[in-house]
Amino acid sequence: MIHLFQPQVGDEEIAAVREVVDDRWLGLGPRTRALEAAFAEYVGVDPANTVFLNSGTAGLFLALESLDLGPGDEVVLPTLSFVAAANAVMATGARPVFCDVDPYTLNPTAADVGKALGEATRAVVVLHYGGHPGEIREIADLCRDRGVALLEDAACSVASSVDGRRAGSFGDLAMWSFDAMKVMVTGDGGMVHARDPDRAARIRRLAYHGLAHPSGLGHARHADRWWEPQVEEVGRRYVGNDLTAAIGLVQLRRLPELIRRRAEVVALYDRELAGVEGLRLPPAPEPGHESSHYFYWVQTRNRDGLAKYLLENDVYTTFRYAPLHGVELYGAGGDFPAAERAAASTLCLPLHPGLSDDDVRTVARLVRDFVAAGHGGSR
Repeated sequence: MIHLFQPQVGDEEIAAVREVVDDRWLGLGPRTRALEAAFAEYVGVDPANTVFLNSGTAGLFLALESLDLGPGDEVVLPTLSFVAAANAVMATGARPVFCDVDPYTLNPTAADVGKALGEATRAVVVLHYGGHPGEIREIADLCRDRGVALLEDAACSVASSVDGRRAGSFGDLAMWSFDAMKVMVTGDGGMVHARDPDRAARIRRLAYHGLAHPSGLGHARHADRWWEPQVEEVGRRYVGNDLTAAIGLVQLRRLPELIRRRAEVVALYDRELAGVEGLRLPPAPEPGHESSHYFYWVQTRNRDGLAKYLLENDVYTTFRYAPLHGVELYGAGGDFPAAERAAASTLCLPLHPGLSDDDVRTVARLVRDFVAAGHGGSR
């Protein structure tokens, strides 16, 4: 089976985990803080305002909770997005309001976001589809002008940038995902950043039970009766740990090589699929934009047939992400013609550094064969 995603871990990651085990401290500790500092430096944000968590989803929930949203508030997000974003909005009591996307890039434009803004809008959540930054600069300017918070869902875009500025550094808040299917992996894990120091401190507190001070030996050296909890608000346990952070530190060092190989896979797909009638390839990044190359997506009339044909030939594909405006829980409905057109024609092909050139050629040949047999047609 040629898999859609495949984490790239090996001896370096195993050695890093072994060091943690040998140190006999597996939980939140020095490696967690080291990853926060190293990742913040990589993105170009304040490490004091950057928190390593057990998932990117936790980052979405905490970021939106830190905005004190509630009933009557609205949060705008693209309908082509992961359910975690809409769930995080719903958990605050606010209402998700969906916007359309460009049918080719699958990213919302600033105009798409602007049409969805209203008097009750308190925040905007923007996903960088497939690792392409999209109009994030323009959307950030729009949100600033309208006085609404911008949360960047940078789950797909750990290495993406616009004119040298990293995705995740444009918004008031940002989160990244490091789960086993992402570009940079820690097994499970994620990062959240808040531009405002007070909001970042609150997120860190909420991520660890709402405690004013973390428990443990470090706190004991500076307090009397350190075992007595000081709980300032209701929190959870969303923090990362030194086992996953150790993997993350290695992955962050290896990120340039991982992105290089992803770019090579994309270039090979482009060459192998160029000129196939009835098949639209993904757009190249805009000038000045760098992509993380998380998805490679094609668009064709018989998308479902192509997916089944590839699966029958041991190639796993999918479409990410199904339109959220069709989910009843979120208040199903609305008119999103571009998103629906994209959702009916788009298929994500395997893309990860573990693919060999022969793997890519095999996938491309199968796609060409399917279309040549008359199953493709115009989009």
